Amino acid sequence: MTDKVPLVLLPGLLCDAALWQPQVDALSDIADCRVADLTTQDSIEAMAESVLAGAPGRFALAGLSMGGYVALEIMARAPERVIRLALLDTRAQADDPQESRRRRGLIELAEKGQFKGVTPRLLPLFIHEARLDDAALTGTVTRMAQHVGKEAFIRQQRAIMGRRDQMPTLVKIHVPTLVLCGREDALTPLADHKVMAAGIAGARLTVIEDCGHLATLERPEEANAALRRWLTEED
Repeated sequence: MTDKVPLVLLPGLLCDAALWQPQVDALSDIADCRVADLTTQDSIEAMAESVLAGAPGRFALAGLSMGGYVALEIMARAPERVIRLALLDTRAQADDPQESRRRRGLIELAEKGQFKGVTPRLLPLFIHEARLDDAALTGTVTRMAQHVGKEAFIRQQRAIMGRRDQMPTLVKIHVPTLVLCGREDALTPLADHKVMAAGIAGARLTVIEDCGHLATLERPEEANAALRRWLTEED
C-alpha cells in the first residue's frame, strides 16, 4: 500500500515521456507518476478515453500544451476521477481559423515527406531564445520529435484542430488547480493562462520567468516546486 499520489502526466505535440522526466525524478517521493502515450489516437476525445482507461480510479492530472487539451477533455468527461488538475503552457479555447490554416499547412508538408520534426528554425516557438544554445535542452526537444515521428505528428495535429472549445468546462472544475506557463511562451501566451485561471474557482496562476513553451524542461526546478506545492497543499 502506498500513500503516494497517483499522478498522470500528459505530453504535448511532438513530445514523449522525456518532457516530464525532470518531474518524474523530482516528485517520485510523493507521487506515483505515469506518463501517457498520446501518439496513437486521432482525436482529443480518443486520447482522453485512452488515458481514463489506463489510469487508476482517482488520480491527479497534469497536461502540457496538447496534454492540457486532453486534460480538459477528461475534466469534461469524468471530473469525478480527477483529484487535482495542473494545466501547463496550454489554453482552453479551440483553434481560430488562422491557427487551423497553419496546422493544415504543416500536415501537407509532412504528408509530402518533408517532416523534419522540430528544426532549428522552429525551436524559438518551443523554448526561450536565451536557451537556443543549450545543446542538452535542444537535443531533448529534437529527439522527442523524431521519436514521435511523422504519422503520429499528423494524427496529433488533426486531433488538435478538431478539439472543442473547453471554456464552458472551466466553471465546472472544483479541484485544486494549478495554471502554469513560461512568461515568454510563444505558442500559448500568458493571456491564455490568465483566462483559464480566472475561469476556474480557486485556481493558482504561476508564471515562470525567462521561460518559453516547454516549462517542464526549460525551468525544471521552478516547475517542480510549483507542482510539489500543488500536490501537497490542502484541498
